[in-house]
Amino acid sequence: MPKYLIDANLPRWFSQWNSTEYTHQHDINPAEHDHEIWEHAKANDLTIISKDSDFSSRILLSSPPPKVIHVRLGNMDLRHFHEAIGRCWEDVLRMSETHKLVIVHADRIEGVE
Repeated sequence: MPKYLIDANLPRWFSQWNSTEYTHQHDINPAEHDHEIWEHAKANDLTIISKDSDFSSRILLSSPPPKVIHVRLGNMDLRHFHEAIGRCWEDVLRMSETHKLVIVHADRIEGVE
């Protein structure tokens, strides 16, 4: 079963990510830099979930692991964020199985193999 590392720029307590498959960066080391997050995810075969475009740029030039889910929903309050993720999360996970990068937009999901 795939496992995920949630970057510090995303909510720590979030019902879609409240299971053993998900680890938040704060639970590992909240002060880690992007390079350290990448290396941790690579060593542990984790998919990085982030709003940070640096991870999606890096995976375009790399091969997994890690894979990346780039959340590009813009600024919104937690309730609207939760609703938006809730509507598409199962599709995002399915796409992540076959794509090294999944980009979540407000109106669509894109994948890069």
